Amino acid sequence: MLKLVRAFPGSPSSAFHILCLPTETLLLYPSADAVVILDATSLRLVRTLAFSQVFLGRDRAGTRITSLTVDPALKLVATASGPRLAVWALSGVSAHTWLVHSSLILPDDKHIAAIDCRSGLLAVATRSTLSVYTLVMENDLPTWSCKWTRSSQTLSSIYFSPCLAHLATTLEQAKVVGIVSTTSGRQIQTIPHPRPVTDIVWRSTQASSRDGPVLYTVTCDAALRIFIPVLDSPQYMQLHATVDISPSMPSQPLSRQAERPVSNVFYLNKDMFSNVLTAVLTDMPHDEAKIRRVQDIRDGGWDMFMQVLPDGSLSIRALANIDRRPPTLLKQLTLLQNIPVPLPCAPSYLHVVPGPTKYTLALVSTAPLSVHVLDPLNFFDSCSDGLTLRGHALDYVPEEDSHIKRFVRTPDGTGLAVVRETGGEAWIVRDLGTVLQRAGRWTEADHVVVLNGGKFTSSEVICLSSHTSPGHSFATFSASTCILTLHTTPKVTLPLPSISSLFSLPPRSATPYECIYAITAGPTPSICHVHAVSGEAPSLSLISRTALPLPSPATFTLPVDPMGWISSRASAGTERDVLLSVGSGGELMFWVPEGKRSGWRCTGKVRTGRKNIRMARCSSAKKTVLIVPRADGEELTIWDSKESEFSLGLEYAKTFSLSDHVNDLDWSSTPDGQSILAVGFAYRVEVLCQQRMTYFDEGPGWGVIKSIGVESLLPHPISDSIWLAHGTLLVGSGHHMCLYGLPRQAEHEEAEEGLFEYVARLNGPLADYHPQMLLQCLLWDKLDVVKEILVNLSRDVEGWQELHNDVFRSSSIPIDHYFKKNRNSSPVINTHLRHYSSLFLGTEENDEPDDQSFSRSLIERLLSHLEVVPLPHLTPNEHAHLLVLIQAMLEVDDSRRALDANGFRYLISMRSFYILNERVSVPNNLEPRDTVGRRTGWRARLRYRDIIWAFHSESQGLLLTASLTACQGKMTWSDARTLGVFLWLNSVEAMRSHMEVIARTEYMVGEARDPVACSLFYFALGKHKLVHGLWRQAAWHREQAVMLKFMSNDFTQSRWRTAALKNAYALLGKRRFDYAAAFFILGGSLKDAVNICLRHLDDFQLAVALARVVEGRDDGPVLCDILNQTIIPLAFKKGNRWLGSWAFWLLHRRDLAVRILVTPLQDVANALDIPITELGNPHYDDPSLALLFSQLKSKTLQTAKGTSEISGRAEFNFVLQIARVFTRMGCHALALDLVRSWSFDRPSVATHDPMQEIAPPSPTTRRMLALEPAMRRRSSIMIDMDLSTAPPTRRPSPEPREAGEHPAPRIETINEDGDWIARKAGLGSLLKTAKQDVQVPDFDIDSFLSS
Repeated sequence: MLKLVRAFPGSPSSAFHILCLPTETLLLYPSADAVVILDATSLRLVRTLAFSQVFLGRDRAGTRITSLTVDPALKLVATASGPRLAVWALSGVSAHTWLVHSSLILPDDKHIAAIDCRSGLLAVATRSTLSVYTLVMENDLPTWSCKWTRSSQTLSSIYFSPCLAHLATTLEQAKVVGIVSTTSGRQIQTIPHPRPVTDIVWRSTQASSRDGPVLYTVTCDAALRIFIPVLDSPQYMQLHATVDISPSMPSQPLSRQAERPVSNVFYLNKDMFSNVLTAVLTDMPHDEAKIRRVQDIRDGGWDMFMQVLPDGSLSIRALANIDRRPPTLLKQLTLLQNIPVPLPCAPSYLHVVPGPTKYTLALVSTAPLSVHVLDPLNFFDSCSDGLTLRGHALDYVPEEDSHIKRFVRTPDGTGLAVVRETGGEAWIVRDLGTVLQRAGRWTEADHVVVLNGGKFTSSEVICLSSHTSPGHSFATFSASTCILTLHTTPKVTLPLPSISSLFSLPPRSATPYECIYAITAGPTPSICHVHAVSGEAPSLSLISRTALPLPSPATFTLPVDPMGWISSRASAGTERDVLLSVGSGGELMFWVPEGKRSGWRCTGKVRTGRKNIRMARCSSAKKTVLIVPRADGEELTIWDSKESEFSLGLEYAKTFSLSDHVNDLDWSSTPDGQSILAVGFAYRVEVLCQQRMTYFDEGPGWGVIKSIGVESLLPHPISDSIWLAHGTLLVGSGHHMCLYGLPRQAEHEEAEEGLFEYVARLNGPLADYHPQMLLQCLLWDKLDVVKEILVNLSRDVEGWQELHNDVFRSSSIPIDHYFKKNRNSSPVINTHLRHYSSLFLGTEENDEPDDQSFSRSLIERLLSHLEVVPLPHLTPNEHAHLLVLIQAMLEVDDSRRALDANGFRYLISMRSFYILNERVSVPNNLEPRDTVGRRTGWRARLRYRDIIWAFHSESQGLLLTASLTACQGKMTWSDARTLGVFLWLNSVEAMRSHMEVIARTEYMVGEARDPVACSLFYFALGKHKLVHGLWRQAAWHREQAVMLKFMSNDFTQSRWRTAALKNAYALLGKRRFDYAAAFFILGGSLKDAVNICLRHLDDFQLAVALARVVEGRDDGPVLCDILNQTIIPLAFKKGNRWLGSWAFWLLHRRDLAVRILVTPLQDVANALDIPITELGNPHYDDPSLALLFSQLKSKTLQTAKGTSEISGRAEFNFVLQIARVFTRMGCHALALDLVRSWSFDRPSVATHDPMQEIAPPSPTTRRMLALEPAMRRRSSIMIDMDLSTAPPTRRPSPEPREAGEHPAPRIETINEDGDWIARKAGLGSLLKTAKQDVQVPDFDIDSFLSS
């Protein structure tokens, strides 16, 4: 999804070093204040080491590594900067882990000029001295001990000989090479050269040779000189031979030779070649001529030298018999001459390293840094594919050594500006975001914008410090001069006031200019609008300078990120917010320009309540992220701009630890308008996206989908991160950059899922077979749709498994099928249903079910397939829910005809609950139950929203039977509480009989037969004598004698009821709460028994059950007290509208039972007589609220009255909110079905005079009386109000009028708040009102989808 595509650690400006390891070869070079370590064969970034890691607290601004060396024996890397030297060692435990080894500090005036390290010996050359140090261990700590120091001129390079007996030294542009004794520090010899020496190479002799090492020197004229020890005095070197490749080149005129730049000569390690050539000759038979040539090179053991000429050709010379004596046996051979190769012209440095395979080598050269793969067979045969480019870096520019301050991109992310501490560069994003191409540079700027929409234009030229290169046009602003400069040819400038921000808007195709906005600094900032014209006649024009009409000064004003304006599919004419202002009290205001000069208009506000906001960023989808410092860490919150009575706007909140300091924030957008947020910390970037809502679990609205850590690669903290085009992320750390995205893949590789696809899968429309879609279809009574989906899924799964495909492709049903009502016929046959043109077309009927129709056999086959092979892209939890829903659907389908819709919803929820809990209850599971529950969805009881469906069902007898069956016919109180039985039963007789079943089951549980377990329930039923009989059989019980004696009394008498109450208090003191409650009921104190259930047992369901059974009605004082004092405050505290609606329904406040589903909780709380002190989350994220509201709003007169107290706009916004919830859940088809089929049944207060002329209703605004559609859909409406006090429904007789006088026309204005009059008019007005027009806002699909 987001992988490291390419790193930009900076290119080497000097020599680089090679470290060969058993499994890889590393390339090391200094870059500013760091050491860059790459894989030598691919240039992949392995690690970066910062000089400040060794010298903590040192100012990095003045740190620049000047020297670097590698000790291949001890795997050490030593660097020098000024008088300080830092050493790292490769860890022998963890790969790619470099540990600080040691350090060395010289006097401040001893700046180190050159270093070399071999086998624990360290040579250090300063401007005036040369020293050798030895590595010693003191108390297990490595330290460097000075062996000797001698005065010296400023050396440019020093090299230990292979035997460590000598040091070869050179001076900058000097013509001499010095030989120094490593033992004594005495300079043994000075070797003069006719021209300045550019390179020195020590060559090891063969093991059998007694001679010392051979020294190669290269001068600036590409002449190679070979020095060998003198036979009698091996400490002295004498010239053995001089090799010049130039004479062997084709003759050229002297003038041309003088002008020709001379290229360097490079020694090719013969041991490296010998190993590869041996592998080639052993394993790769080829053409005989090629084999013979390669074998000669391998057997000859020649020393080879390469020279890359300025015209791009290559020559290789070989020297034979270097190890033989006398010197006259030296032989020169030409292996290749003037062969065209893809190497850079005249590279400065070149190394031969092992290639990507054992049959190849790699040539690493600079500048620019590049890697070429060398195939020996084809290379020495002069074939074009003998040397192929594998990778290359960019050219070195001085600006890349400066640390990055921030990134600035074009609105569409195809162009980029890198603002550094000194200067900066402009870049172009290419190849789907995987390639960055440098397009220009500048030397000084505080604010930058890149123009031209990120497009490459060849007509524009950027002139910077004598560097000219085609690329973007961009504008820079310097705070010191307050000048805005457009970098075109010629440059254009515009003076501006001091500014705090500079940004541009996406260019419009019809305009020749681009809009640049500058926000001025100061307490009352203004916005400068500038038009920038590029091309042949560049110009900058200040169009206007305006201020935002803020009610109070803003803390800061920011541009809205336009990243999604171009990438999203929204219409081009959609109005886009440009600015975000953040007030001191946390108020967010969004602004659009009214015109070129007319000012700004506010398009929305969000009251966050946050203060001391430190950072804020707003996305193109108007999602705003805020960072607020707190005592326990920084708080990150994400807010939606669509604040309403149904949404506070807060979508996500998280508090980071005190050590996690947020450095930067940046937004991106998918093509379908979903926002992605990158949060940058010191050494990681967390990528967040909106999470799909789920009906199963309550999770956060946003989640981290990727965490990108750079600490293992880059030592500096992250300075900035920014999204680019195509979902790539650029991270800046120090002076380095890392680009993360989806790497380009070969043709034969399977396409990998990108970031946008991953986010769309997480938050986009669900597949038809997704368990969340299936459940919502079942809840919204779309049983035929579910059957069709399951039949398609069964066919798709069988085909997928038969073909053994890696990719599962599912069939989708047409979207209009979601809009259809259920058919009455059963079974339902889906897309494979046979259509007949005549009833008698068939000659024979087949009673067997069709294999392609919904049937038990088809579902069982589907379940067996899914148990073996889970569907891709479903989490384990989702897969478990899918199996549960399919199984539950199969089990309840047979009972569907006998159940009403609400009973079916409850039965589906109940079966899903039991099946899921059974699936996650794995035997011998050592994990605690709560851990399993969090991971797989184990729950202790049904949710209240599932219980309420049974409460409003007219099939409670069947539901009670199904509940008993689910408990294997033995329902304990724990089972009854789990299923909420005594919350949803409406019949008192059913409650009494079912409580007796529970009492009997509690008594029969286990083998003890304890009367204590069932006493509470039998006492509530008034069956004292039965309990007395049970005690007679409890001979084993130690309390039998006492209880037999006590239970033999007559508890209708006051004295024995008092005795029961005394015993209850005694049991309460012993914390036997259940038994104490039983004795309170025995003593006739239901109130005290209920209080025990509420306060000590924390079981309000038990309290409700006892009150409903003992009082025998739903309006008893104890039950009403429980509802008013406990359940309703609990519902408001938890924000549980389902529980509150149930409580109001039992209290016969059914108007409130409807209102609480839609109206804000505070408004409902204000209408109550009881105090509500705590209000929880409003919880409007449940689409079933709309389903219950549609059922109840016209079910009774009270609910119709409650509906009349909900404004038309409130209901409209409520439906839109539920539709948004559907889309957040991925059920887009159901959201569309909701907004197209919802009926806005509104009461009216208009009176109708039969003598008045009635105008025809408008077809677009015609509204109906609230009771009319209810009576049209239902045969009757429940009368649950006293109508005696209702206003008269008959109008008084009209006043007599004179002949010919017409009644004055009555004009009514219906406004959005008109139905508050209905609340005052009462039910009488409701019953006598006629039809009227109520204006409801038109549904804007663009506004809805953009939410």
